[in-house]
Amino acid sequence: MSKVLIHPATYENVHPAVDRAFELFLVTLKGKKVLVKPNVLRASTAQESIVTNPAVLRAVVEKVETMGPASIIVGDNPGLVSYGANEESFIQTGLMEAAKGHYQNIGNDSRKVAFNAKFMTTVSVSSAVLDADIVISLPKFKTHGLTVLTGAIKNSYGILPGAQKAMLHKAAGSPERFHELIVDVFRLRVPDLFIVDAVVGMEGNGPASPDLRNIGLVLASDNAVALDSVIATMMGVESGRLRFLQKAKEAGLGNYEINSIEIIGELKRLPDFKLPPLGGEAILRNETMQTLIHSRTLLRPQADPDKCTSCGTCIDHCPVSALSMIDTIPQVDATRCIACFCCQEMCPEKAIALR
Repeated sequence: MSKVLIHPATYENVHPAVDRAFELFLVTLKGKKVLVKPNVLRASTAQESIVTNPAVLRAVVEKVETMGPASIIVGDNPGLVSYGANEESFIQTGLMEAAKGHYQNIGNDSRKVAFNAKFMTTVSVSSAVLDADIVISLPKFKTHGLTVLTGAIKNSYGILPGAQKAMLHKAAGSPERFHELIVDVFRLRVPDLFIVDAVVGMEGNGPASPDLRNIGLVLASDNAVALDSVIATMMGVESGRLRFLQKAKEAGLGNYEINSIEIIGELKRLPDFKLPPLGGEAILRNETMQTLIHSRTLLRPQADPDKCTSCGTCIDHCPVSALSMIDTIPQVDATRCIACFCCQEMCPEKAIALR
């Protein structure tokens, strides 16, 4: 039976929760190569809660330092692919300082590995991920417009450097296939421990939503499926209706059924939690749910002229070149858009909504 820790925490006092997570789940680190991977979507401030908070990263790094590892690397591959985006994302968020000198741009060195040919025959994975003896994943408690939630499984999408993340969005072509794809990525190197920053979470149309939620918790587990099931339950989503959890269970990665999970702490549903438009209905083999999935793919990005600065970030990072600047506002060609919502994720002004 998998275990999930639910521990009270604040950013000022996160160490007890982190210490408890290591007591419950992690093997020895002495003499090991350890990679710590926060969730770093893009450059932002810590107050925006788009990324793992620096206080959580610092607490984990300080704990790892006391356990005698041979080496520590802190790194991620943010969604942006322009030169310098990796370092800039860590600096602006405060994660560079929190890494205590262990930061490394893990996008600079990668190796090709075999992948699901349904999407791409090979993908490149950061060498630091493949070479690590222990991988510690630090997801953020957030919603996501395409997968409903960002948690333990989705955080592994950042092991892929560069623009191939967008290429895989394109190869997936639909929300349900993307759900399956992220499980295939996750399986390339399953992390050994997951510690979720749920002190301040995100609701609404994440993963870069302005709708923040004070939750006051840190979650942890050594099983991603169980952990994501707990996150879904807290958000008010029936975990069995999420295709990526279905596929993960089918692949033998864990069980999402709550009665099969040992909860250490108190599991409570967050009242009136705002979900993305999909509302957790991404289930296959169900005609009603399939209709809802199809309606989700009809959503298209629309820029708010009052927030948009015409920076062109959305245009630069659209994997199918479906956006163009018209009268200083990006406009979408609905016939080309594949509803991957990279534009919404990457917009620095949070000016893009899904209509």
